[in-house]
Amino acid sequence: MNRCHFVLELIMLSTLCAHTVASAASLSLAERLGYKATDKLLIVNGDDAGMSHSANLATIQCLERGLMRSATVMVPCPWFPEIAAYAREHPDKAFGVHLCHTSEWTKYRWGPVASRDQVPGLIDPQGYLWRGIEDVYAHADPKEALIEGRAQIQRARAAGLDITHLDSHMGTLQLHPRFVEVYLQLAVEFDLPVRMASQETLTRFGFPQLRDQFAAKGIVFPDHFIYEELQNEKQDVKGFWLNVVKNLKPGVTELYIHAALPTDEMKAITGSWSTRAQEFEAFTNDPDIKQAVTDQGIILISYRPLRELQHRERKPSSQKAGRPQDSQPPRQPSP
Repeated sequence: MNRCHFVLELIMLSTLCAHTVASAASLSLAERLGYKATDKLLIVNGDDAGMSHSANLATIQCLERGLMRSATVMVPCPWFPEIAAYAREHPDKAFGVHLCHTSEWTKYRWGPVASRDQVPGLIDPQGYLWRGIEDVYAHADPKEALIEGRAQIQRARAAGLDITHLDSHMGTLQLHPRFVEVYLQLAVEFDLPVRMASQETLTRFGFPQLRDQFAAKGIVFPDHFIYEELQNEKQDVKGFWLNVVKNLKPGVTELYIHAALPTDEMKAITGSWSTRAQEFEAFTNDPDIKQAVTDQGIILISYRPLRELQHRERKPSSQKAGRPQDSQPPRQPSP
């Protein structure tokens, strides 16, 4: 092949790549995942897996016979090894990391994964992570948050988790601009999708460009996120979530629950044990919510298709092999 032909092929290849990127950008997330733009895709994510034995049992049941398709694990907590063992034994299940920079309960606490001398600002006078996010912002710097987040992801990987996504416990990495930078850095460094507030929520909170900033780095996230509406949940847990399901928008929506069994363990840990138990029942055993998913034509997915999409779009020439994938073609939902 002469030099002219070689240069011409390079130009054609560059044009093709640019066209592919532009085409991807013009498609909705649902279309990029292989569905129709009008399809309603739902990720039911279980937060706080690994926090307690009761949370682990409820998460496992909801993944196996309920509507949950993803869960995020609290790596610093004492019951992390139990859920990590389950994840290793069930590679078809999708687990992310619930990045922890706080330890909010009164009688049940945990500390950092990173060496304490590396993250002194994250540790309260009792030796645990701070109970509230404002204390984190007041005493720790983003570099410490980055070190701790990285240590948690690395421990999860070392335990055998095939990590599908990231989110932030109590929103610590999502509610302050300097800590959001850490969230983005971890997502880019480990090439993982993230939980992201809906555009409407971010605009009201004064961060209208945040989704664009993450997208510019090739990070994938759902279209919609059930968050501001949660203030109405405690009045009627089942009724609240039934209404959410019946009014789902086209595109990809994430909702999160804190599934837990109503055990003495949970009652000792948190006053929210009843709400958590009701969320578990609603998304594991309730026939009305399962029927609503069917009636609305909702397609249940995990975060794994989003991760595989992100890998394809960010690194098309160096696709990582050997990762389990969800079935991609559009299908009728099966509750």
